[in-house]
Amino acid sequence: MLAAGFSRRFGSDKLLHPLADRVPIGLAAARHLRSALPETLVIINADEKELAALLTQDGFPVTVCPQAHNGMGASLAWGVEQTARASAWIIAQADMPFIRPATICEVAEAVEHPTALAAPEFQGKRGHPVGFGRAYGEELRRLTGDEGARAILRRHEKHLRRLVCDDPGIIADIDMPADLEPRR
Repeated sequence: MLAAGFSRRFGSDKLLHPLADRVPIGLAAARHLRSALPETLVIINADEKELAALLTQDGFPVTVCPQAHNGMGASLAWGVEQTARASAWIIAQADMPFIRPATICEVAEAVEHPTALAAPEFQGKRGHPVGFGRAYGEELRRLTGDEGARAILRRHEKHLRRLVCDDPGIIADIDMPADLEPRR
């Protein structure tokens, strides 16, 4: 799970901001991910000491990406490098705490083949998490910058399996405090 951003648009550390149930955003997202995938690694930046403590207390393995300031691609590459023996990677974002565990399981099941790619889709919009089969490990490890893995998905679009679902959480990322307000 990618939690190495710097919350610049939010105005404060959004991953520590409590949801309605008082659980911080980052911890809620991690718990949903772990309920579907027990082997969950959280990638943070060096400034996230409070989040690291919360996650560690809750039993999550945490790794600090030394190049987090270079963007999401660098953090993703770091996480893949730390889990190089994995048979596939499910890339989730810590600012998306509303994704249902069942959706995460569907993505994981869809990338059992090494060349498989999978992403959930809600009302015609591709969302998160995104699954990458083992064949994409080297490309993931070479990522840099802030684009993440979009270029890999574009290059291998014919292998991307879109999983239509009824989970609005797959497109509900939290970038600003207004994103937490109920939709009307």
